[in-house]
Order: sequence, then structure tokens, then C-alpha cells
Amino acid sequence: AIDLYTQAIELNSENAVYWANRAFAHTKLEEYGSAIQDAAKAIETDPKYSKGYYRRGAAYLAMGKFKDALKDFQRVKKLCPNDPDATKKLKECEKAVMKLNFEEAISVPESQRRSVADSIDYLTVEVEPQYTGARIEGDVVTLDFVKKMLDDFKNQKNLHKRYAYQVVLQTREMLRALPSLVDIIVPEGKHFTVCGDVHGQFYDLLNIFDLNGLPSEDNPYLFNGDFVDRGS
Repeated sequence: AIDLYTQAIELNSENAVYWANRAFAHTKLEEYGSAIQDAAKAIETDPKYSKGYYRRGAAYLAMGKFKDALKDFQRVKKLCPNDPDATKKLKECEKAVMKLNFEEAISVPESQRRSVADSIDYLTVEVEPQYTGARIEGDVVTLDFVKKMLDDFKNQKNLHKRYAYQVVLQTREMLRALPSLVDIIVPEGKHFTVCGDVHGQFYDLLNIFDLNGLPSEDNPYLFNGDFVDRGS
């Protein structure tokens, strides 16, 4: 499509549709810089051609340049006030820009940034006498604790925040001590289980463990990530 629209542009460079359509083809190939250039040329050729602004706004949006995208979709809205797709994109941009402005407002310089983990001392968090859930005795997370925690979760019970803090903070320390890439060697006759994204499906996770056994030194797992769903 890009090759053919290029030929069309060579024949008639004053047709804004050719530029906008080639911009769309570039967007499909994730060539957003080229899409922006072509869409800008469509706008230059015909300032009232709404799809030029739409194509450029879509490319800016894909690149995370929300403020630039917002300007283009505002222009589309003026030219085509009843276009539902343009309205949807405009709201998406407005929401993204609002979030961006909020993040800028609460941001602090890099030198002053401090992880919230550094301010948490789980040992000072009191466990109420009526709490009957899984407990970590001392500093070691044991298999018995994990099994009890799994049973509690099956029964819709919560883990006390002291132990939740402890699990997360100790995991953080373990992960920070590791390199970003770890080589895994599977010995002859052994196996290694790779799991896809769990996306917060706890009972699917339990089913995996029922079918394949709990993780252990003899039954290792690799999880791809995405343990919970995306979103704020």
C-alpha cells in the first residue's frame, strides 16, 4: 500500500487523501514518525481535511505524545462534531493528558525520590489477637505458611498486612540482588515449567499447581509476568 500510494503521490502530490492514506499504512507498520510526516503533508495540502489531523493524532497517540494528539483530535472534533470515533479518541487523549499533568504536579526531582519500601518496617505492624490466618514465624517464609495462605485465599480470607509487607519486601530484596538476565540449566532427566500470564486469575493458578505440583527445587517454574491485570 505504501509503494502504491507513493506512486499516486508522484502523479499528484496535491491530493491530501493520498498523503493521509499513506500515513495510515505507515501507522499499521508502526512507523509513526513517517505517519506524522505524511499526515502533516495532508494537512498542509488541505487544512480542512479532517483525516489528516486524525491520522497524525493517532500516530502521536501511539507514541505517547498525548498533548500533541489532543490538539489534533480537538481539530477533528471541530471539523466533524458528530464523528463518534473522533469523540472517543478525544476523550482518551483528554484523560491521558489529565493524568500526565497530575503526575507532573506531584513529581519530585530524581535526587529526592525515595522508595516507599524504605519507609515500611513490617515488624512494627501489630497483628490483632483475633487474626486466625497464616502467620510467618520469624524471618523465614516457610512452605507451611504458603500452604496455609493458599487455603485462606481459597476461603476468601485476607492475609494480614504485616505478612503481606514481609513477603513483598523480602521478595524485593531477593530480586534486587539478582542480575536482570538469569541463565537456567535444566539437568538431564529433569523438567522446567513455563507459565504464561496469570492476569490475576487465582483459581487458574491453583489449578496449575494441582495439575503440576507446587514450585520447589525439584519442580521449578518460570512465570512470564503479568500476575495481575493492567490498569491503575
